[in-house]
Amino acid sequence: MLLVEDDRADAVLVEELIADADADIRVCWASSMEQAERQLGASRPDCVLLDLNLPDADGIKALDRIIRRDATVPIVVLTGLHDEHFGVSAVAAGAQDYLVKGRVEPDTLHRALLYAIERKRAELTAVELHASELRAKENARLERGLLPSPLLLDSPGVDIVAQYRPSRQHALLGGDFYDFVQTPDRTVHVMVGDVAGHGPDEAALGVALRIGWRALTFAGLRGNQRMRQLERILSTERPGRSIFATVLSVAISPHDLTFNVVSAGHPGMLLHGPGTVEWLEPAVGPALGLNGYEWPLTVHELPEGHGLVLLTDGLFEGRSGNGTERLGEKGLLEVARGYAHLPGAEFVDALIEDVERRAQSVGGISDDIAVVRVQRAADTGGGARTEVRGDERRSGSP
Repeated sequence: MLLVEDDRADAVLVEELIADADADIRVCWASSMEQAERQLGASRPDCVLLDLNLPDADGIKALDRIIRRDATVPIVVLTGLHDEHFGVSAVAAGAQDYLVKGRVEPDTLHRALLYAIERKRAELTAVELHASELRAKENARLERGLLPSPLLLDSPGVDIVAQYRPSRQHALLGGDFYDFVQTPDRTVHVMVGDVAGHGPDEAALGVALRIGWRALTFAGLRGNQRMRQLERILSTERPGRSIFATVLSVAISPHDLTFNVVSAGHPGMLLHGPGTVEWLEPAVGPALGLNGYEWPLTVHELPEGHGLVLLTDGLFEGRSGNGTERLGEKGLLEVARGYAHLPGAEFVDALIEDVERRAQSVGGISDDIAVVRVQRAADTGGGARTEVRGDERRSGSP
């Protein structure tokens, strides 16, 4: 306990009361506020017993100086017989309790100190819980922005499965995002993206990029035009010049088996068919935020019965299960081939669960995971299915 008392006789009396209480309390005495602040800077006491009448700090000012120095330390104030109202004011201003000199018994002092410690601990816990709840609500709002509702026409002619698994072991929100929309010409546009880093700033930037991509798509911008505008959005919205993002955008033709791809530094895709999985690596332009100007557009074919699996690097940057070795794109392809026989939704589930299982020995996945699988519906006249699932939305929402 740090005793802040300028009167040595009163300090000795407090020490005698503690001795009479037979309590395991070591007293450190400071005769002035200046001396008390030095001792608080050197080591944190379990509790401060503070006289409100000091030569260099008087009344509530003395309490304020202790709180400014360390807002987590419990404080019990000492008042004179005729200044009891100061004790009440001190409790209102942040102290945990007050005692009146001349009316203190050994057991009373001991209980007051223990009570102050427990009350302060409860206060700090409540504050921390409230802050945690606010962070959780903010994260939920950001995640809803990162994981949009599908915007497709009636009978869109595609089946889409989307999943998002945030990395929770570090309690940080990442910047993985995805979106899929269908324009009036019935072209289905799908994208995934990843902002470098973790936290609300990166997540907010991911939301801005996703909304920007959707708006630009409906405005008719494609390929380089759309990427250049996304580059402008990122450069304007990012909290720091070193932050960049990767984006992969796919457009599936409603007229034939072709689809085109534009990639801004993003990993490739999996091509999942009946019993087969291949890695598809389209031409890649610079990531957004690196002052890029040209992003190549490549055209591919999506065979009947096959689905495209767009993903973020959290799916393959984790550990492979063999020591410190990372899974990598090649390892992910081998894992995916083990589940090639599964239909779309089950394939995505199995792939993510396998990756998570491999990372359990090192505390779980170290980065968020976003996966979108899109396939032409068997009946293009209707009945297409869209399933969006996150870690807390396991049932799917059409």
